[in-house]
Amino acid sequence: MLQITTDLDFNNFYEVLFEGSKITLDTSVIERMTSSFNFLEEFSKDKVIYGVNTGFGPMAQYKIKDKDRQQLQYNLIRSHASGMGKPMEPLYVKSLMLARLNTLALGKSGVHTSVVETMKELINKNIIPFIFEHGGVGASGDLVQLAHLALVLIGEGEVYFKGEKRLTSEVFLEENITPIKVEQREGLALMNGTSAMTGIGIVNIIYSKRLLDWSIFCSAAINEIVQAYDDHLSSELNSSKLHLGQQAVASKMRDHLKDSLLTRDRNEHLYSGNNPENEYFKEKVQEYYSLRCVPQILGPVYDTIENTQRILIEEVNSANDNPIIDIKTKQVYHGGNFHGDYVALEMDKLKLVITKMSMLAERQLNYLLNDKLNNILPPFVNMGTLGLNFGIQGAQFSAVSTTAENQMLSNSMYVHSIPNNNDNQDIVSMGTNAATITKTVIENAFEVLSVELITIVQALRYLNFKEQLSSVTKEKFELLNKLIPEIKEDQPLYKTQQIIKDFIKTNSAY
Repeated sequence: MLQITTDLDFNNFYEVLFEGSKITLDTSVIERMTSSFNFLEEFSKDKVIYGVNTGFGPMAQYKIKDKDRQQLQYNLIRSHASGMGKPMEPLYVKSLMLARLNTLALGKSGVHTSVVETMKELINKNIIPFIFEHGGVGASGDLVQLAHLALVLIGEGEVYFKGEKRLTSEVFLEENITPIKVEQREGLALMNGTSAMTGIGIVNIIYSKRLLDWSIFCSAAINEIVQAYDDHLSSELNSSKLHLGQQAVASKMRDHLKDSLLTRDRNEHLYSGNNPENEYFKEKVQEYYSLRCVPQILGPVYDTIENTQRILIEEVNSANDNPIIDIKTKQVYHGGNFHGDYVALEMDKLKLVITKMSMLAERQLNYLLNDKLNNILPPFVNMGTLGLNFGIQGAQFSAVSTTAENQMLSNSMYVHSIPNNNDNQDIVSMGTNAATITKTVIENAFEVLSVELITIVQALRYLNFKEQLSSVTKEKFELLNKLIPEIKEDQPLYKTQQIIKDFIKTNSAY
């Protein structure tokens, strides 16, 4: 059980999204929100406050009559529930909901406590609002996506419940859920923020960490396959460069390979003094970059994921609304905390490094499939009859085309602002698009790594290194060996590729 108090951390999201933890609201949340609500109610009586007694956006010049203030909030929600494209997957919507609940629980928005109480019920009962991917420009927040959340909270729209898409009103009736109480600015407060891009971004980070671990695993296993020299992973070499990510990746690979009987000590070979002069070395003195430079390539990936996680958790625990209600100073502040530039930039950076990771996997895959490069495996790791059978030749095309798509998708959304909303929103973040495209890049990277893993298993079968493998590689090889059929006679691989993709998405490498 997760108790919402003030701050959420990364593990809290994992617990709710992947482990099914329920949430409760600390009494301090209710007290804080009630104080904020009561203050705004009194403070707004003789003042003009945006979104409480004015229109929205460029319509803010119009004063709203007191009798129409509630209707104003309903109008805003209904008019902006206008998303298009593919539906957001429930996991990402649940993350969005947790992010929005938390920022409203800070008591900086002046909303009724029924908002967070109802959201808590939806999260705990796995009632997931139907929200579209397209619609948000990331300032004034994720208006369209969050409008679909607000639409459900007022008892309208549609939800996913127990595997079916249904009318919200029917599910609320069945589950005895009361729609939220719209009083002052509940519609605007629900919509005016960065919680869609942040919620998607949190899930992106979770999967990025998993991808990175599998990339490190594959890189270490390939070092065993080619019996690489191990000094490129040494603490001495990697600590001579001061980047924490590089050192962390090298350390993880050393730990993976610590009991391998395949990787070699340079002192026992090229430094042994037993090498005749003027001899041509058939074995490479140094491995190709895709094997030797893994800490330097994946180090920036590690650092970027860590920094992106920090920024997104800061955003989750921030009041990203407008205006901001501050009961300590007895003031209402107008500004732009809904602007999603922080998240947009981090999502662009994240998709760049995930694309580079998929490029590394594609190059390592090519090394294994090209017998002229590795000199130890048959072409395409073909265990059948050369010329008659094709091994993993076909699957390489999928990996290459998917990597190319990632390279194209890595173009920045952060710098693609388009003014809209009668130029009131004259520069926007496009953070929701950035987060959604990053999600696609991550999905693609899982596909590339699935082909690489299948190839690694096929190579290990061919070389029969089982007893010499590190315990880490051996453990996963035995598991993957049951999921991946021996590829000798040609067979369709698309089902196996999907099985391995699902496996690495749902299981950690370490």
